[in-house]
Amino acid sequence: MAERLAADGLVLLHLAFIVFVALGGLLAAWRPRLAWLHLPAAAWGAWIEAAGATCPLTPWENRLRRAAGESGYPGGFVEHYLIPLVYPPGLDSAQQRWLALGVVLLNLAVYFGAVLPAVHRKRKRPGTR
Repeated sequence: MAERLAADGLVLLHLAFIVFVALGGLLAAWRPRLAWLHLPAAAWGAWIEAAGATCPLTPWENRLRRAAGESGYPGGFVEHYLIPLVYPPGLDSAQQRWLALGVVLLNLAVYFGAVLPAVHRKRKRPGTR
């Protein structure tokens, strides 16, 4: 039972990380110091998608599921949980790379449009231009 709960918790953590990778730039616009957490997470997420690699959390979850007497699943977290819900069947590697590029471009837009100006405003001292 503990292994199953751990595996389910890991799925939630994995999902939270994916949401943070995709939308964490918006949090960094609100709290610019979060950029130090978000930038490496976004780079990792983009690399995993672009390379077609499997996140290390996926095999860990599968091991926990097998230890709990359940079967794991082939492929990665995104392929197993998210793609069937969000993306049409048959997503190929080129489309996956476009998704990675989309995440990078979205975050660049947020950083250049909101995060960097917010950091610049905070660094200005009162009475200076």
